[in-house]
Amino acid sequence: MERLGFIGGGRMAEAILRGGLAAGLLQASSVLISTPGKERQSYLRLTYGVEVFFDNPRLVKECEVVILAVKPQVLPEVLREIQEAACEARPLFISVVAGFPLARLKEGLGGVERLVRVMPNTPALVLSGVSALCKAPETPEEDLAQAEALFSALGEVVRVPEGLFDAVTGLSGSGPAYVFAFIEALVDGGVREGLPREVAEKLAVGTVLGAARLMRETAKNPYELKAMVTSPGGTTIAGLKALADRGFHGAVMEAVAAATLRAKELAGG
Repeated sequence: MERLGFIGGGRMAEAILRGGLAAGLLQASSVLISTPGKERQSYLRLTYGVEVFFDNPRLVKECEVVILAVKPQVLPEVLREIQEAACEARPLFISVVAGFPLARLKEGLGGVERLVRVMPNTPALVLSGVSALCKAPETPEEDLAQAEALFSALGEVVRVPEGLFDAVTGLSGSGPAYVFAFIEALVDGGVREGLPREVAEKLAVGTVLGAARLMRETAKNPYELKAMVTSPGGTTIAGLKALADRGFHGAVMEAVAAATLRAKELAGG
């Protein structure tokens, strides 16, 4: 890949860097990171052998691809700081900043048109995430393909129209927290029935991982897989009945809807 820079050196930037290096898409000698904090700079430099400093305009001028990986509340100031350099160098900008639409990015960058927006989720930190991607209308298709190749190193990728990005946030962006809450409930259920907590945790995590893998590798839908586990009059149907009685399915749907609504509110800010 071309000379690539990160504005922001936090966990998501590190995950992208680690995945790109592991997949052979990036070379450490071609990566620059601009991030504050001497301790963090030293860690990234020593761990990955990349060039690290804190000078955002310089990074934009020196890179063909720039990944914006800062917190949403910081991004407007960053855009003001790099606008002149962006208009001069015109690299491809890839933003992983949540709740910041392409139109606001374009405006903040002074009309730069090579823009890709990506919504990864936290399992990307262990290269097992899922990322939604979209591009600005004027952005060449090859720019989106380049971003898609890079984020494929972090897990699954899917192209989604930007108008659906709030729903992506509500489902896959916030979804890991729903899964963690479900695992926590499974563990507590096991402990309630007498299992040691460490055993219950191992059983719960292994069950969730195995079920997800089974669905992916068999390509069966959830109803089919649920039927495989559910015998007439057996234990599983009794457990499913308890979930249904307490509105489990509807509660999860409402969680996705609530997170989507909040994402819309934040994006309009």
